[in-house]
Amino acid sequence: MLGSKRDIPEVKPVEVVTIVKKAPTYHPPLPNRIDPVPVEWTVLNPELMQEYLDDLNEGNAPTNAWYALTTKGYENLSTNMAEVKRYLRQALSILKYYRELDKEEPEANE
Repeated sequence: MLGSKRDIPEVKPVEVVTIVKKAPTYHPPLPNRIDPVPVEWTVLNPELMQEYLDDLNEGNAPTNAWYALTTKGYENLSTNMAEVKRYLRQALSILKYYRELDKEEPEANE
């Protein structure tokens, strides 16, 4: 049996409030700084090369591995390293732009 109207509690309307809030942007940390290991360079000129060959014939040559670059090869290596530096500078500049953009947005919304 149903109760009387007095038994049903009064229903109050529910007020729905929508708040639009942008999700926080994740900023991953920058990678660790590059800590280059020193590289020893020796330029082999004809005198040093002859000294090495003399030591080699006597059995006293150091156990070094020698690598050679042509002038053009060295120029290309230098150009490539400059390109890496340029790329990193531009990537960091873009990262900085977006981080600054996120700092400005909360102030504009207030």
